[in-house]
Amino acid sequence: MRRILPVPGTPDRPSTPAPRATPGAGGAAAADDPIVGDEVAAKAAEVDLDEAYAYPPAAGRTSYVRANFVSSADGAAEVGGRSGPLGGAADWRVFQLLRWLSDVVLVGAGTVRHENYGPVVVPPERRERRQAAGLAAVPPIAVVTATAGLDPGARLFDAEVRPVVLTCDAAPPARRQALAAVAEVVLCGDSTVDPAAALAALTDRGMTRVLTEGGPLLHAQLAGSGLLDELCLTVAPLLAGPGRMGIVEGPPWPEPATMRLTQVLIEDDNLFLRYLRSPHDS
Repeated sequence: MRRILPVPGTPDRPSTPAPRATPGAGGAAAADDPIVGDEVAAKAAEVDLDEAYAYPPAAGRTSYVRANFVSSADGAAEVGGRSGPLGGAADWRVFQLLRWLSDVVLVGAGTVRHENYGPVVVPPERRERRQAAGLAAVPPIAVVTATAGLDPGARLFDAEVRPVVLTCDAAPPARRQALAAVAEVVLCGDSTVDPAAALAALTDRGMTRVLTEGGPLLHAQLAGSGLLDELCLTVAPLLAGPGRMGIVEGPPWPEPATMRLTQVLIEDDNLFLRYLRSPHDS
């Protein structure tokens, strides 16, 4: 994966290859050979993804909400009702890494059902890195659901770390009780789940590095409430066509939420964009 923005060229990541010797008995390539130059530049621009997607230092003290989405070049967040067909190998690497860097993965109940969510899988070497950084070995999944409409037998709940179900008083008590056998159930509102209360509940449990994977309705609620700090967006090189769902859905906002582009990576014609919330929207 290569970096486009910020533009490579710092002393420890040169954007151009160093001069080379002219061809001699050893057959060394010329410095101005465009093929050799491209190869060296590509190697020099290779990205350390852990560094590229590191959370800011303050994220360990207060709630920091990062969203991760993939969309087609024409703005579709799904094909056939699922996001999977949009992503490739590079997107999967970023998807996994963002989970491994987080304290908790926050997702809406509709996405859990449509995508058949399972628990986060963390390989042994990553568990060690997480624990060395003061994180739990495996981040839990936290599900937002106003109705507690989840199947306690779903694969999500077959996990070594109990999921967190963020629901509200209006959810049927029988459903809440059934989920309490397989998850931690937390009330975060009266008739609906209040996003700020949900984040506060996670913060109370030491989960400040929040990664949300949607769906679009939850994403819109967080962003529209000024609670979204960052958007990581993969733009896939395809056109999905009309009638598709985007990365935000629901009632219109009073005004747009402005973001600033801080990073662009590229691999296999996929763009990996990192946006931060504009300072005046903080």
